[in-house]
Amino acid sequence: MNILYCGDRQMQDGVLISTLSLLDTVAEPLHVYILTAKIQTPKKTYEPFSTQKAAELNGIVQKHDQRSRVTKIDITEQFASQPPIANMNSLFTPNCMLRLYADEVAGLPDRILYLDADVICRRDCSDFYHKNLRNVEMVGVLDHYGKWFFRNPLKKFSYLNSGVLLLNLKVIRDNGLFADARYLCQVHKMFMPDQTALNKLAAEKEIAPTRFNEQKKLKSDTVFQHFTTSFRFFPWVHTQTVKPWQIDRMHTVLKLHEYDDLLDQYQSIKKTFRRSEQ
Repeated sequence: MNILYCGDRQMQDGVLISTLSLLDTVAEPLHVYILTAKIQTPKKTYEPFSTQKAAELNGIVQKHDQRSRVTKIDITEQFASQPPIANMNSLFTPNCMLRLYADEVAGLPDRILYLDADVICRRDCSDFYHKNLRNVEMVGVLDHYGKWFFRNPLKKFSYLNSGVLLLNLKVIRDNGLFADARYLCQVHKMFMPDQTALNKLAAEKEIAPTRFNEQKKLKSDTVFQHFTTSFRFFPWVHTQTVKPWQIDRMHTVLKLHEYDDLLDQYQSIKKTFRRSEQ
């Protein structure tokens, strides 16, 4: 199973937790690809995913199954040659747009499952991963809020959340979807730029059931739980963000203990690596 993560050094804990969840639920070997880059903006420098952490993660997946592996791919040059100029200082980091460069990475396979670093795999996702893609560019789940905010009144809900996407890179390379999305991010400022660009431009996308990207609340049939920012209306209207690596907040804010075994495993690995670095 081919898995794609994108991000900088700040996403390392999330990628570790997400990968561990896949190891716990998926029987087949994993090939985890990590796209990363050093990105300089007027306000901040984003450091790439650590080579050491990628190597440590590779050791973890190979201990689980020797056929599995982790490949870190630095695309600093590709990003710098086509920077999303209009969206470099949006509310979301430029790292969100790294997935739009996947078509330019020759080593990436035609079928790959993209996951945000704050996604936990709760149940076996093999049926979803191996579904018939035919000429579909990508398969995803409707965005919990965006399906309402970005809806064309004359059409059915169609606005996908980009946190879990089964990608058909062969079709995407052939029809230029990601290339067009990169250009749109260069010239047009957007809210949630990469997600909006893909939704504007994708011609052949398939909508999957919510259980494959549950963005609101854990349900009995949830396969992927995505810890996105949500709105709360009591005791006042506000946003709430809790990530899997914020274990105390997972317990106190979300009252969620579903992943305690997974998070114990994560903490144990972190302690082991810290001791080895001393």
